Amino acid sequence: MHGNAELMNQIYKQLSFLKLRYPLTAMRNGCFLIPFTVILWSSFVATLVADRVTSITTDQDALLALKDHIVNDPQNLLTTNWTATTSVCDWVGVTCGTRHRRVRALKLSHMGLTGTIPPHFGNLSFLVFATFYNNSFRGSLPDELAKLRRLKYLSLQKNYFGGKIPSWLGSFTRLHTLSLANNSFTGAIPPSLFHLSELDGLDLSNNDLQGHIPREIGKLSNLPSNLFNNLPNLEGLYLSRNLFHGQIPAALFGCTQLKNLSLSYNNFEGKIHKDIRNLTVLELLYLGYNKFNGTIPPEIGNLVNLEIISLSMNRIGGPIPVRIFNISTWRSIEMTGNYLSGHLPSSIGLQLPNLELLIVGRNELSGPFPVSLSNASELLTLELSSNFFFGPIPDAFGDDLRNLIYLNLGNNNFTSNSLSSELNFLTSLTNSKNLRLVLLSLNPLKGTLPISVGNLSSSLENFVADSCQIKGSIPEGIGNLSNLVRLILQDNDLKGTIPTTIGRLRKLQSLSFSGNNLEGSTPSDLCDIESLSFLYLGENKLVGSVPSCLGNVSSLRELSMGANNLTSTIPSTLWRLKDIQLLQLSSNSLSGSLPLDISNLKVVRHLDISGNQLSGEIPSSIGDLNDLAYLSLSNNRLQGPISRSFGDMVSLEFLDLSRNNLSGEIPKDMEKLTYLKYFNVSFNGLQGEIPGGGPFKKFSARSFLGNEALCGSPQMQVQPCKTRGRHQSKKATANVFKYILPAIGAVGMAMAFTVLYVMRGRRNEQKKQGDFPDLATWRRVSFQELERATDGFDEVNLLGTGSFGSVYKGLFSDGANAAVKVFHTQLEGAFKSFDVECEVLRSIRHRNLVKIITSCCNIDFKALVLEFMPNWSLEKWLYSHNYFLDLLQRLNIMIDVASALEYLHHGNATLVVHCDLKPSNILLDENMVAHVSDFGIAKLLGEGHSITQTMTLATVGYMAPEYGSEGIVSVKGDVYSYGILLMETFTRRKPTDEMFTGEMNLKLWVKDSLPGAVTQIADANLKDHGQYPAAKKDCLSSILELALQCSAEQPEERIDIEDALTTLKKIKAKFLKDSRGIETSYI
Repeated sequence: MHGNAELMNQIYKQLSFLKLRYPLTAMRNGCFLIPFTVILWSSFVATLVADRVTSITTDQDALLALKDHIVNDPQNLLTTNWTATTSVCDWVGVTCGTRHRRVRALKLSHMGLTGTIPPHFGNLSFLVFATFYNNSFRGSLPDELAKLRRLKYLSLQKNYFGGKIPSWLGSFTRLHTLSLANNSFTGAIPPSLFHLSELDGLDLSNNDLQGHIPREIGKLSNLPSNLFNNLPNLEGLYLSRNLFHGQIPAALFGCTQLKNLSLSYNNFEGKIHKDIRNLTVLELLYLGYNKFNGTIPPEIGNLVNLEIISLSMNRIGGPIPVRIFNISTWRSIEMTGNYLSGHLPSSIGLQLPNLELLIVGRNELSGPFPVSLSNASELLTLELSSNFFFGPIPDAFGDDLRNLIYLNLGNNNFTSNSLSSELNFLTSLTNSKNLRLVLLSLNPLKGTLPISVGNLSSSLENFVADSCQIKGSIPEGIGNLSNLVRLILQDNDLKGTIPTTIGRLRKLQSLSFSGNNLEGSTPSDLCDIESLSFLYLGENKLVGSVPSCLGNVSSLRELSMGANNLTSTIPSTLWRLKDIQLLQLSSNSLSGSLPLDISNLKVVRHLDISGNQLSGEIPSSIGDLNDLAYLSLSNNRLQGPISRSFGDMVSLEFLDLSRNNLSGEIPKDMEKLTYLKYFNVSFNGLQGEIPGGGPFKKFSARSFLGNEALCGSPQMQVQPCKTRGRHQSKKATANVFKYILPAIGAVGMAMAFTVLYVMRGRRNEQKKQGDFPDLATWRRVSFQELERATDGFDEVNLLGTGSFGSVYKGLFSDGANAAVKVFHTQLEGAFKSFDVECEVLRSIRHRNLVKIITSCCNIDFKALVLEFMPNWSLEKWLYSHNYFLDLLQRLNIMIDVASALEYLHHGNATLVVHCDLKPSNILLDENMVAHVSDFGIAKLLGEGHSITQTMTLATVGYMAPEYGSEGIVSVKGDVYSYGILLMETFTRRKPTDEMFTGEMNLKLWVKDSLPGAVTQIADANLKDHGQYPAAKKDCLSSILELALQCSAEQPEERIDIEDALTTLKKIKAKFLKDSRGIETSYI
C-alpha cells in the first residue's frame, strides 16, 4: 500500500493547490470544489482497483518468475542483481517509465541465458520493448503473453524457441518490429500477423516454417489474396532459409514502404512479378537459391534505391534488362548459376560508381569485355567465369581497381590486346594491392606474361592461368609473390627454363607447369618449398636428372615429371617419400633398377615408370604396396619372374608389365586381385598356363600377346596346355590322396561357412546399395549418364551444397540410387578437393565411411558417385523440428564415428586425417548407421607424423587450436573435432553459437556445468516426462567428461581415439544395464 499512500498525498497536494489558486471561488461557491473532489476521489478509487490487478509489484513478481525459469545464467547477471531487496527499476536490463514507474523495456540480449518464458511474463502490462536476442531460451511461447498489448518491439532472435508461431501475436496492434529469426518455429505463418498495420519490420528467417506465401499463406486456402495489403508500413521482411514454396503473392508488392526483402534459400518458384516495381524504396533484394524461372522483369529498373540484388542459383533466363544498370546505387549484383543471355552494357562501369560485387558466372552471357568496368573503382569481386564472353581484355583494365580482391574470368573466350604480345592487363592489376585471386583458365589469351607479374599484390594466393595459350618464358619476378599458395600455368606454350626464384615461394602448396615446352634442368631450389604438396612438371623438355633433394620434401603428395628427357637413375631419396600418393616418371630415359625400398611408399596409389630403360628384376617387396591402384612398368628392360607377392596388392586396378623381358609363369595368386580391371603382360617371355579365375575371366587375348610359351583356353589365342604323362599322373594322384584331399576337406568346410556368410552379407549389401555392381566391376560413368540420373541436375534432386560442390540424388537406369557429388570446377580449390577426395575414398574401406562407387572426370566437369544415405545427416536430425534422436541413437552414432576415425588413424596402411569433422559430414543410412563423409580437405600422413600447412580450410569452431593458429595437421586434431562433435550432439548447441562470446565457448560452458548441472546443458529433447532419469544423467555426464578429454587445449593432453572408442562403448554398456529395470529415480 506504499504506492497508494503516495497517491493519496498527491491528491491532497492537488486539492491544496486548487484552494490556494481559487480561494474566493472555493468560499463563495462550494459547488465548485465538491464536484471536483468527487472526481478526484473517484479517480483514486479506480486507481486502487486497478492497482490490485497490476502494479510495480506485479511486474516484480513476473520478472522473478522469469528468473526462476532460467536454468543457466553464466554471467550471474540476474542471479546477483534481480533480488527483492532492490527496486525493480534498478535491475539490470530493466527500464521503467517515468510517469507510471512501471516496467516498459526489458533488454536481455547477449547474456547467455538458458531457460523458458513463464506465463507470468504476460503480466508486464506496460511493456513496450522486449528483446531476448542471442540467448538459449527454448520451448513454446505461453498464451498468457497475449496480454502484452502495449508491445511495439519484440525480438526473440537467435534462441531455440519452437512450436508454431502463436496467432495472438496478430493482436499486438502497436507492434512495429517483430523478429523471430534463427529459432525452430514450424508450420505456417499465422494470417493474423498480416493485419499488424503498424509493422515495419518482420524477420522470420532461419526457422523451419513451410507452406506458401501466395493466396494462402502456409496452405490456408481461405485467406484473401490481398493479405499483405494490411501491412502498409512494412519496411523489412525476412523469410530466408525456411521451407517455403509456391509463388510470391502479388499482394506483397503492395507493401510500398518495404526496404529489405529476403526470401533466399527456400523453394519459391514461378516468375518474379512485374509489380515489384511498386517497391520504390527497396534497397536489398535477396531471391537467390530458389526455383524462380522466366526472365528478370525490366520493372526492377524502377527501383532507384536498390543497392543489393541476389538472384543466384535459380532458373532465370533471357537477357539482363538494360534498365537495371541505370540504378546508380548498386553495391552488389549477384546472378550466378542461371541461364541468362545477352551482353553486359558497355557503359556498366560508368553508371555504377558504388559497385563492389559483380558476380554473373555460370550463365550464357556473351559479348565483348565491358571496357568501362575499369572505372568501377570500388569493385572488390568480379566474377564472369563460364560464360561466352569474347574479345580482348583492356590493357588498362585494372588501373583504377585499387580495391579488387577476387578476379575470375575463367572459361570464356577472352584474348589479349592484339597490338601487344604481352598480357598488359596483368600490369594494370599491380595497382590492386589487396588482390588474392586471379583466375584466367580456359581463355585463348595468346600472349606472354609481363615482367611486371612479379609486382602483383603481395597478398596474392592463387594465380591460375592454365589452357590459355600463353607464350614466352616464366618471369623471374614471379618469385616475389611470397604468399602464393597455388601457381597453375599448365597446358600453355611456355618456353625457357624454370626460374630458380620460385624456390622463394615458401607457402606454395600446388605448382603446375606441365604441358608446356620448358627446357633445362629442374632447379633444386624447388626443394626449398617446404609446404609443396603437388608438383606437376610433366610433358615438357626438361633434361638432366630428377633432383635428389625432392626426397627431402616430406610434404609432397603428388610428383609428376613424365614425358620429359630426364636421364640417370631414379634418386634413392625418392623412395623415402612415405606419404607420396602419385609418382609419375614415365616416358623418360631413366635407367637403373627398382630397389627393395620401393615398399616404403606405403600410401602410393598411382605409380607410373613406364617408357624408360629400367633393368633388373621387379623386387618382391612391391607386394607391400597394398594401396596401389595403378602400376605401369611397361616398355622397360625388366627381367626375371613376376613375383607371387603381386597377389598381395589387393587394391590394384590397373597393371601394365608389357614390353619387358619378364620370364616364368603368371602367378595364380593374382586371381585374388578382385579389383583388377586392366592387365597387360604382352611381349615378354612368359610361359605356363594363363590363370582362369578371378579377374582373369574377363581379360582378352590382347593382354597376353607375344608370349610364345603361354598356354590356356582357345579364346586367349595361345596353345593348349599339355596333359601330364601316366607315371606323373599316378604319382600326382597318390599325392592328392595323401596330402591334398585332407587339407581341401578342412578348408572346404571353412570356405562353405564363409561363402554362406559372405553371400548373405552380399545379398543384404546389394539390397542396401540398390543393387549396384561391385566396385571392382564398375566402370567410369559419363556426364550424360549422370545428367539423366539427376534429371539434368535438377534442384529437386539437390541433397546439399558444400564449399566445393553440390550433391544430387541420382536414379540410374538399373534402378539403383546413388549420391552424385558434382564439383564446382570454377571455384578455387575444387580440382584439388576432387583429387583428394577421390584418392582417399579409393584407398579406404570401412562400414562407417561413405563408399565411392565410381567417378566422372572431364576437363571441365568432375563428379564422384557415392553410396546414397537416405537418412540425411546428423545435423539434420539435431536441428530439424520434425526429427528426433534418443540418447541411445546418439550414442550409437558417435560410436560409429569413433570407429571410422580409429580406422583412418590406425587401422589402414594410409594414415588419414579427416580435418573437417562436423555434423553435416556425418551421414546416416536406412539403419541409422553413421558414415563419415566429405574428404575434400583430408590429409594423408606418415605414421606418427604431422604436417604444417598454410591454408586452413576446416570449419571454425571444430578445428583444433594448433590447426587454426599454426596450420598443424595431426590425428590429434581429429580427436579435438570429435570432442566438440560429442558436446554438440548431446547438448544440441553449436560451437559457433552466438551465446559464446568473449572468453565463453562450448568447452568452457560444458566444463563449468559438470558434473552437477549436466541437466541444464543437455538437450531438453532427451528428457523423459520432463525430467532426466538417473541412468540418463550419469550417462550424459560420462559422455561430456569424455568430450572434454578429447578436446583438451594441448594435443598431447588429448585422449587417443582408440581409448575414446573403448570408453564410449563402456558408457553405452553401463547405460543399458542401468536402464534395464523400471526407472523410478528422476532428477
